[in-house]
Amino acid sequence: MALESHSQILVEEKPSVRILTLNRPKQLNALSLNMVTRLLQLFLAYEVDPTVKLVILKGQGRAFCAGGDVSAVVRDIGLGKWRRSADFMSLEYTLNYVMATYCKAQISILNGIVMGGGAGVCVHGRFRIATENTVFAMPETALGLFPDVGASYLLSRLSGFFGEYVGLTGARLNGAEMLACGLATHFVPSTRLTALQADLCKVGSSDPVTFASTILDAYTQHPHPERQSAFYRLDVIDKCFSRRTIEEIMSALEREATHKPDDWISATVEALKKASPASLKITLRSIREGRLQGVGQCLIRENRMVSHVMKGEISKDFVEWEPRRLEDMKDIMVDKYFKRVEEEDGWEDLKLPPRKHLPASAIAKL
Repeated sequence: MALESHSQILVEEKPSVRILTLNRPKQLNALSLNMVTRLLQLFLAYEVDPTVKLVILKGQGRAFCAGGDVSAVVRDIGLGKWRRSADFMSLEYTLNYVMATYCKAQISILNGIVMGGGAGVCVHGRFRIATENTVFAMPETALGLFPDVGASYLLSRLSGFFGEYVGLTGARLNGAEMLACGLATHFVPSTRLTALQADLCKVGSSDPVTFASTILDAYTQHPHPERQSAFYRLDVIDKCFSRRTIEEIMSALEREATHKPDDWISATVEALKKASPASLKITLRSIREGRLQGVGQCLIRENRMVSHVMKGEISKDFVEWEPRRLEDMKDIMVDKYFKRVEEEDGWEDLKLPPRKHLPASAIAKL
């Protein structure tokens, strides 16, 4: 067994398996430029290496990955260097695309916090293992951003309008809820992860995907979400979050609350009221457009949107919330987030790498 230390990404080489560990535990494994660059390099190398059958991705400490390094982005914007952060996002989205169209099985072990950009490096992969320690959220609307990293593709494909609920409110889901809504493919108690990993490393040369699936099925459990879970309120979620606008969604929730007082509805309305008005409006539109687009189209569009957020000319949200009221965030302003960025020094739409020999599971996402 060879163990290569690349500081922020640890690489463990088994005969047919590569185990990659995100290694910034004090920062909850927040993705740095170094980490994204290295992950992309490794995933592309493993794809053409016939000896690699499975890639396992996990996090050191109590998080899988708490997202992108937001403090670095805020610093860049403050220095007037928004392009530097936009370039980082482009690289991150390229990694998300490679993972979504990967021809080998990626197994992500989500034993802890999974937020924002952390979702982007696991949820596009074939197998996602939740545990009793998993906490998943896309909290971007409370930060003046929007769920990106391909989230408009993923959230729009959850049942009913659960994706709108998760993306707009930043609601936290535990491992059982991730499994129930399909964001996780398996649930394995954390005490069994060491044994699971050892069994996965016994993969032969026949059919690695079927092998991994069989092993995972033997370990997986099917916990039911707790009684107070949002998963048991899908009827209310579908009724309210299917509305055309944010204002109509909030009115529908408030109407529900008058019929039947409910702490969950109150908390949901409160989460929407605390979020950035611009973020809410572009997030809703992004998820709605994502329903009709392939994963590559979603990432190209999200890259336009995030570049506009970084540039800060339409609304200033990532550093200060402007406008502060929903009614001041006009449709014409929302539209601009979805158009190409006009940039003097050669800004271009995201160019995704060509992909070859795609499995049927990847072709279905295009």
